[in-house]
Amino acid sequence: MTLETTLTRPAPVADWVTIADLHKNPFPIYRKLREEAPVHWVPEVGRFMVTSYEACHLIENDQDTFSANEAGSLMKRAMGHSMLRKDDPEHDVERKSYGSVLRPKAIKETWNAIFEQNSETFLARLKAAGPGADLIEEYAAPYAAENLRLIMGFHNATQEDMQRWSQTMINGTGNYADDPEVWAASKRSYDEVDDAIDEVLPYLLKNPDGSLLSGLASMPIPMEAIRANMKMTIGGGLNEPRDVIGVAVWALLSNPTQLEQVKADPARFAIAFEEAVRWVAPIGMYPREATKDTVLEGIRLPKGARLGVVIGAANRDPKIFADPDSFNINREKKPHLAFGGGNHFCAGTWVARASVATVALPQLFGQLPNLRLDPTREAVDAGWVFRGMTSLPVIWDK
Repeated sequence: MTLETTLTRPAPVADWVTIADLHKNPFPIYRKLREEAPVHWVPEVGRFMVTSYEACHLIENDQDTFSANEAGSLMKRAMGHSMLRKDDPEHDVERKSYGSVLRPKAIKETWNAIFEQNSETFLARLKAAGPGADLIEEYAAPYAAENLRLIMGFHNATQEDMQRWSQTMINGTGNYADDPEVWAASKRSYDEVDDAIDEVLPYLLKNPDGSLLSGLASMPIPMEAIRANMKMTIGGGLNEPRDVIGVAVWALLSNPTQLEQVKADPARFAIAFEEAVRWVAPIGMYPREATKDTVLEGIRLPKGARLGVVIGAANRDPKIFADPDSFNINREKKPHLAFGGGNHFCAGTWVARASVATVALPQLFGQLPNLRLDPTREAVDAGWVFRGMTSLPVIWDK
């Protein structure tokens, strides 16, 4: 027996984990897994699930050992081979092709005013629906979709198209049950997005604007890469702000003392945003593949091991965050992993922060007097690869 085998061990098998249970509420499962080991083989998911903060952080910063370019990736099938499933230098080239569109300067000079206008539009829609309306359906989802439609430059699509494309392709990336109906719906959206890109690019070449597609239209980037990266952006760029709005509102309405703190000091909406994405990471898990035999936090992994980097679990690791299962805007500030890290740090982070913390949350609580949860209808959260509020009925004083 070698020294390595005495100091390390194979991954424990968690054959009790089911996809249905993960979808309903993954957090008790993550807690049980994390208490036993930082990495488990989960047969139901077909990969090694990594649940400790330290192990997830190590993976994010070591692309030589843990490649984003996983063989058989569900995301590749659902959206094409985007930059999220590439390592540097290929990833870096495509990331830089996005230019300054999503950076703080462009957000301040161009997008903030658009976010404010869109928020007013969908707040009016929510108010028209009246108390008891679903905040996700009437405000958060269409607001996030319309923002993204304009940022991306889809002048030939609607926010409803963006929502349909995003959800069906996201369902494909998380289709670990291999449901053929999920794949069929994902493929229809895949083809629709390709058609929309092909149609709008010639228009943007003649009528350039500050959108992503406008910038890409004149760049020597292969069409295959443009299409895949646009699909990837439709996914994360819509669900992240939508789900953070839902979770943050739900959490604040469920914690009145913290809500009063935020109302008294609107600068604290930014803190509420960061705590919401820590508490319920919108993108809860993403894949990696081991490029060689390796050891991760004492667990032996073979070359080719398919990993699930479970950010939703890492962000609740009690070794990093005190009382991690509680939403608490007053907790000690420590870096969460909700936007990834290393070379794959989320390019849309600044857009999400601006559209949610600077615009959406202050407007919702500022314009809906005594906003509160509807006591007659239950708020519903669901998902594990992607997680957020699927229904959030609210009432307010007219």
